[in-house]
Amino acid sequence: MTPILPGATLGLLGGGQLGRMLAIPARELGYGVVVLAPEGDAPALGLADHGIRASFDDVDAARQLAAMSDVVTYEFENVPAATARAVAERRPLHPNAALLAITQDRNAEHRFVEGLGIATAPGRPVHTVEEFDAAIAALGLPARLKSARGGYDGGGQFRITDAASAAAARARVPAVEGGWRLEGEVRFEREVSVVVARSASGEVVPYAPFENVHREGILHLTTWPAAGSPVALARAVEIARSIAEAADLVGVMCVECFVAGDEVRVNELAPRVHNSGHLTIEGAATTQFEQHVRAICGLPLGSAAPRSGGAAMVNLLGLAERRKVRLHGADRALAIPGVRVHLYGKDRERPRRKMGHVTALGGDVAEARERALRAANLLQFGEPV
Repeated sequence: MTPILPGATLGLLGGGQLGRMLAIPARELGYGVVVLAPEGDAPALGLADHGIRASFDDVDAARQLAAMSDVVTYEFENVPAATARAVAERRPLHPNAALLAITQDRNAEHRFVEGLGIATAPGRPVHTVEEFDAAIAALGLPARLKSARGGYDGGGQFRITDAASAAAARARVPAVEGGWRLEGEVRFEREVSVVVARSASGEVVPYAPFENVHREGILHLTTWPAAGSPVALARAVEIARSIAEAADLVGVMCVECFVAGDEVRVNELAPRVHNSGHLTIEGAATTQFEQHVRAICGLPLGSAAPRSGGAAMVNLLGLAERRKVRLHGADRALAIPGVRVHLYGKDRERPRRKMGHVTALGGDVAEARERALRAANLLQFGEPV
């Protein structure tokens, strides 16, 4: 790949907080930025040279984005296939459209990972109530019914523990285009994620595993480095590297895993920068966002080494339905050593909406976690003063 050097333009499909955080290092490195987003107040638009307001299934708008860009990437994996094709026919699209298609379908994703000899949660595709009944009989309870397509931050998932919840889940099966996947629940000690970068030349740089805690399907807390079996953590990195190479990844990808003792099972893939990697902004020699820009532009990858003994990140979520909110408590939170506050430029609060995050560094993970949680507890969104 001939490097796409600074002065060129990076196209972003999506203008949310991930797009915003990608635009920052792109601008710092000297790249122009053009963003396609349906929302006129999308956070990344404030950092873009040009904004295209259009839906993601608007193929003509995608072609316009490609015409204005030298390389195109995306901030989420639900970009329609026709849109991805329209871009890829005109400009390099990274990560590639084939990987994008695999990760858009939970069943296809599991087939891909299992085809590499890598363990996942036991599961079966479900498109009919007959297949649902057969899957329940084969996998037993508890289990989770997950929509094969779409679903984000725990959406489109239903836990099944007894006959009543099985009947409720069964009733949903015919209603969803694309089908479902029924998965037997996996007992695990911790959830970890590995963010891995790969360049077109085949250079691979993984970050050491992050440890994640979720609340109601949304990431709450990430700490780094992850605790647990050194054998399992090394295996998680090896798995991420193998998947990146098999998928011909160019860019950054996150591999989410369940860990129990020395055993590792892949939960899901995200071919993009990831919420669990936000702490790399302060915590690593090279952020996941800069690493992604480097990879898709053909620049040498940076170091993924940590910058402290421990790092932690806490998501800041909206609690109410309000417009024109302002963050209160930043003066107290930022008085805590090692703490940084990141806001995404969203002036409308909604329940469970990601409004920002807090990161903290410390001498070890325990200190970083305590600082990040204490800072997050001091922060809340409210009416402007």
